Amino acid sequence: MKRLLIGLLLSISIVGFAQIGEKNFIDQNYIEVTGKAEIEIIPDMIFLKIILSDKNNKDKLSLTEIEKVMIEKLSGIGIDVDKNLSVLNFASSLRAQWLKTDIVLTKQYQLIVQDSKTLEKVFFELQKLGISNVSIVKFDHSKIEQYRKDVKVAAVKAAREKAELLAIALGRTLGNALFVQEADYMNMNQNTLSNSVYKPSLRGGGTFSQDRYFSSISVDDLSETNIEFEKIKISSTFLVRFGLE
Repeated sequence: MKRLLIGLLLSISIVGFAQIGEKNFIDQNYIEVTGKAEIEIIPDMIFLKIILSDKNNKDKLSLTEIEKVMIEKLSGIGIDVDKNLSVLNFASSLRAQWLKTDIVLTKQYQLIVQDSKTLEKVFFELQKLGISNVSIVKFDHSKIEQYRKDVKVAAVKAAREKAELLAIALGRTLGNALFVQEADYMNMNQNTLSNSVYKPSLRGGGTFSQDRYFSSISVDDLSETNIEFEKIKISSTFLVRFGLE
C-alpha cells in the first residue's frame, strides 16, 4: 500500500513539473496589435414595398386590373418581374363610409431594383398610375458576404503589417501569430450595416421626398436628375498577438 502511494505521488510530481516547464503564449515574448479595415460599397439591391388598394386608385380599377397594369409598366422599364417582384401580403378589410360598408382589398408587394436610376423610373411610373403607397424598406448588396470576408482578411493583414513595423523598430524578428480575436465580438457596432445609411439624398443636397420630387418632374427630366444613396460601410477589427524572436 505504501509503495502504491509513493508511486502515485511521484507520477503526479513528474506531470506537474512537465506542465510548469512548458511555456504558453503568455510566457513568451510577444507583441499585441489591432488591425482594422473598412470598405464602402454602393448598394445594388434596393428593396421597395408597394401597397395596392382597389379603393385608392384614380381610375377606379379592380385590384386585379391595377396589378396587371403595374406589372406591364414595370416590365416596360426593364424590370424582371418574375425575379424581382413578389407578393408579401394579400388581405381584405371592412370600411364603413356614410353608413355603407365596403370591402377593401389590399395587396403588398416587394420589389427589388438594382440602381437609383431604375428606382426613379419605378417611382415615376407608379405615380402616373396613382400608386403612391411606395416606400424604401432597406438597401443591400448582392455580394455583401464576400465583401465582409474580404474586409476580415484585410484587417488581419493590416495587423501583421503593423506588427512587422514595430518589431523592426525593436530590433526583433516577428514570429508566428499566437492569438487572434475578432474584436467585432467585443463591439457589435463593427462589421455591421447601420440603418442610418439608408437615407437617399438628391444630387446637390437636400433630402429625398418621393411625392414632392416626382410630382415636380416629367419623364424627360429623369435623364438629367439623379438620386444618390449613401454607401454601405463595412468594417472589421482584429486583435492579434505575434511572437517575437
